[in-house]
Amino acid sequence: MVVCGDDGLAHRLAAELRGVYREQVTLVVPPAGRRVRQPVVGRARAASAALLDMVNAAVNRTGNGDPGGADRELDATEPTEDVLADAGVERATALALVYDDDETNIRAALTARRLNPRLRLVLRLYNRRLGQHIEELLDQSATLATGDGAGTGAGAGSTTVLSDADTAAPALAATALVGTSKVVETDGLLLRAVERNPPRPGEVADPGLCTLALLSATSNDPAGADGSEDSGEQGPQLLPDATAVEAATGRGTVALEQVSYSGPPLPAGRAGVPAFGELFSRRLRWSLAGLAACVVALAVALMLVTDDHPLHATYVTLLDLFSINEPAHNKDTGRQILQLLSGFVGLLLLPVLLAAVLEALGTFRSASALRKPPRGLGGHVVLLGLGKIGTRVLTRLREMDIPVVCVEADPEARGMATARRLRVPVVLGDVTQEGVLEAAKIHRAHSLLALTSVDTTNLEAVLYARSVRSRLRVVLRLYDDDFATAVYRTLRAAHPGALTRSRSVTHLAAPSFAGAMMGRQILGAIPVERRVLLFAAVEVAGHPQLEGKTVGEAFRAGAWRVLALEVSDGGRAEGGAPERARESRLVWELPDTYVLRGSDRVVLAATRRGLAELLGRRARRGADV
Repeated sequence: MVVCGDDGLAHRLAAELRGVYREQVTLVVPPAGRRVRQPVVGRARAASAALLDMVNAAVNRTGNGDPGGADRELDATEPTEDVLADAGVERATALALVYDDDETNIRAALTARRLNPRLRLVLRLYNRRLGQHIEELLDQSATLATGDGAGTGAGAGSTTVLSDADTAAPALAATALVGTSKVVETDGLLLRAVERNPPRPGEVADPGLCTLALLSATSNDPAGADGSEDSGEQGPQLLPDATAVEAATGRGTVALEQVSYSGPPLPAGRAGVPAFGELFSRRLRWSLAGLAACVVALAVALMLVTDDHPLHATYVTLLDLFSINEPAHNKDTGRQILQLLSGFVGLLLLPVLLAAVLEALGTFRSASALRKPPRGLGGHVVLLGLGKIGTRVLTRLREMDIPVVCVEADPEARGMATARRLRVPVVLGDVTQEGVLEAAKIHRAHSLLALTSVDTTNLEAVLYARSVRSRLRVVLRLYDDDFATAVYRTLRAAHPGALTRSRSVTHLAAPSFAGAMMGRQILGAIPVERRVLLFAAVEVAGHPQLEGKTVGEAFRAGAWRVLALEVSDGGRAEGGAPERARESRLVWELPDTYVLRGSDRVVLAATRRGLAELLGRRARRGADV
């Protein structure tokens, strides 16, 4: 495995491949003077990586292994053809290009595909539309070069384009909201997991579709283990069996509750063009309505005084209103009084019409400019940072119709155009400066999402926000796991009545990238406290743990669990499985008696080590031997 990158995702991905999948990895990173600080990825994975390094060193000393296959690290500013060749791309199984720049990843992918047409490529691209075209182009190139259709599927020569922002955005957005569950969405598939409190005495807990995890026994303790990534005695229990669920008392659960999107529909109108009712303020609309009522009243009065036809009476009233009718010198007194009143109403109409024109122009102008937080705003989410991650999270929150106020120091940030398009209020300024969070109405906010790329900035903003409102729900984006654990536990101990969560984007994204390098379709990841539960689509053929066994027999507590079965259009699953819904290609709530066949394709939930054991190349090699 070859991993090329210039930030923390490259280091974490390499650690994931070594510690979980036990793969030999060549890491290509910038020189020491230009690289980012390597993240702390947890004591368990670090120990596994150290153990693997010791095994590789021993193998190399005895001469029984491939000397060029040991884990190594190369220093290179850019992934040029010479660098990729030195990293062994011609002999590698998979290559991950996770540079922060899309152009660098695309250029290196084109070069690597020419060097090794059978190489499995995993690219990190922010531009999703461009990523689809690049994926098709590289797959087609692999197919033409090999001539055996290897460029399709998840096998040799395949290309997978992923985005760390898209992978982490659902979890970050869901964590900031009360009652909103953790979600994973890929290609229209939505998996929704919800945390449930322990049932009260006499109550029966609703398991939903299935119970994914038992939360740690100290999850409600301010100094609990939720901030730790290690699975100690009090840590969360992933994929428990029925016996463990029944025996668990006083522990919350994470249940799979919903599998279809039920959020509000997107607006049908053009983005950036306000509705007609929003062109004018409420006071101006009442003024126009009052003038219209006066015109109607004058027309009715003229019709009664002169016995004129209603249409003609209205026409004459409008002429008097705009002062283009002849003076009523020779008319009766009633007609003269009505003409004077019409002229007076016409004088009032002119400034109202001028105000309407100016307000409409100002509304259209502000539709393309940054909006300010409304005066009475409350119960909203304050989002700090409009970079790659913040932009994706903002889009998610607006799709769920959640009010958001953004804070950004750079007026040319990536997400400013998105904020204008979605008409989201933005406060320009450094969040560490006094008065910026107050301008975002932090004292009336529901939660705070600190998603800037600087840990100290996020921490300072959260500490200041907590001083303003102690019970504010906060979510921090932090780099190191150990630092995040210390911050989390300290904040919970200082503010036990408030909810605090610390999340790492690379921690959420690395499992998906690692699974793609192993040739598996990872649908997404759901954080359970500080551990991760993966969802993957797997072909049953070639896996003795699944093929020929029932769904109940294939379930392995703490490792993996079959959730759904993919069937063809109009088909019916055998073995008593219910017929699939027409709008979905997946059958949920499979009976435990259904026998998995080699031609089946299933969606399963798995831990990282469970997925590595089930699908890892080394596990299958050992089984074959």
